[in-house]
Amino acid sequence: MSAGGLLATPRGRALLFGCLYLSEGAPIGFVWWALPTLLRQDGVDVAQITTLTALLALPWAFKFLWAPLVDVVRGPGWDLRSWIVVAQVTMGLALAPLLVIDWAAAFDVVFVLLVLHAFAAATQDVAIDALSIETVPPTERGAINGWMQTGMLSGRALLGGVGLAMVPVLGVRGLVGLLLAVIWLSLLLLWWARPAPVKAVGGAGRWRELLRHLRDAAATRTTWIGLAIAAVGGAGFEAVGAVAGPYLVDRGASGAAIGTFFGMVSVPCMIFGALIGGRVADRTGKARATGVLLVAVLAAVVTLAVLDSVAGVGAGPRMFGLAAVYLALGGFTAASYALFMDLTDARVAATQFSAFMAMTNVCESWAAFAVGRAIPVFGYPLAFVGIALLSIMALPLLAGLAGRTNRES
Repeated sequence: MSAGGLLATPRGRALLFGCLYLSEGAPIGFVWWALPTLLRQDGVDVAQITTLTALLALPWAFKFLWAPLVDVVRGPGWDLRSWIVVAQVTMGLALAPLLVIDWAAAFDVVFVLLVLHAFAAATQDVAIDALSIETVPPTERGAINGWMQTGMLSGRALLGGVGLAMVPVLGVRGLVGLLLAVIWLSLLLLWWARPAPVKAVGGAGRWRELLRHLRDAAATRTTWIGLAIAAVGGAGFEAVGAVAGPYLVDRGASGAAIGTFFGMVSVPCMIFGALIGGRVADRTGKARATGVLLVAVLAAVVTLAVLDSVAGVGAGPRMFGLAAVYLALGGFTAASYALFMDLTDARVAATQFSAFMAMTNVCESWAAFAVGRAIPVFGYPLAFVGIALLSIMALPLLAGLAGRTNRES
C-alpha cells in the first residue's frame, strides 16, 4: 500500500515538507541568531553564551549516531510520522519554560532545556528526511528540497532577525510564544499525511536487516563518492558565509546595512536559488545540476573577489557580489541534497542520509577554519577564491555519478 493524504500528491508533499522544515528552521533562527543577542542584553557572559551555542551544535553534528533507531524502531503502530510528532512535541515542551523563567538568573536551567531541545530537533530532522526519501519520487526530489530550504530559511529569518526586530512589540515572552506556535502548527498537517504501512518485524530482526542494508550501502562505490562530494563540494560558499559579517564590517558597511543585507537580501536570494536549483536538478539530473551549480558558486566567489579588488568600490557592489554567492548557494544546496537522497537506500534512509549530512558539517567546519587562517596571510579575495577552487575537486566525482543511484556500484 502506498502513502496517502498529503503525501500522495506533489502539491501536498511540497506543503507538508515545506511546513515541517519551517518548524525546524524557526528554532534554529531563534537559538543561533536571536537568543545569543537577548542573553547578552540580559547580562549573560559572552563565554557562557558561546559555550552554549557550541554545545547545541553537537547533536546536529552527531545525529547519525542515533539515526539507526529511527530506521529500526518502526512498526504498524509507530512510523516515521510518529517520530516527527514526538520530536516536535518535545522541542516545544523544552522551550515552553522560557515563557516564565528568568533566563539570566536560571541560565543553567536554560542550558539543560536547550540541549534537550537540540536533541529533539536533530531527531526531527532525521525523521523528516527519511520520510521524504521514502515517499517523494526521485523525479521530484529537487523541487521538494527547494521547498524544504524555503521553509527552513523562512523559519530562520522569522524567528531570527525579524524576531529580534519584533521584540519591542511582542516582548521576549511573545517571541517565545510565536516560536512555539510555529513549531507545533505543522503537527496539524501530519494528520493528513499517511506514510505507507510498515510491516511487523521483531526487534532483533530489524537490527539484522539494518546491518545487512548498511553493509550493502557501504559496499557501493556511489556511497563513498557521495560522502567525498559532501566533504568538499560546499567549501566555496561555506568559507564566504563563515566570515561574511566580519568581511562587510572590515569593508566599512554599517551595522544597519549589514542587518538589512542578511535579513532582506541573502535569505530571499537563497530561497529563490533553492527553488530554481531544485527544479533544474529534477529536469537535467541531480549530479549534472550539482556540478553546474558548483561552478556557479565558484564564479560568484570570483566575482566577489574581483569586485573587492577594484580600488574605490564601496559596500554596495561588494554586497551585490555576496548576494550572487548566496543565490548560487541556494541552488547548490537544493540540487546536492536531492543528489544525496538519490544515493540513499530508502531501507536505511535515516542512517545513510544523516551520514551525508554529517559530511556537509565537516565541510563547513574545515572551510571556516581554513579561510580564517588564510585571510590574515592572503587577504579576503585570495582566501575566498583559494578555498572555492578546492571545492572543484568534487567535479570529477560528480561526473562519475551521472545517472547512478545508491543501488549501483
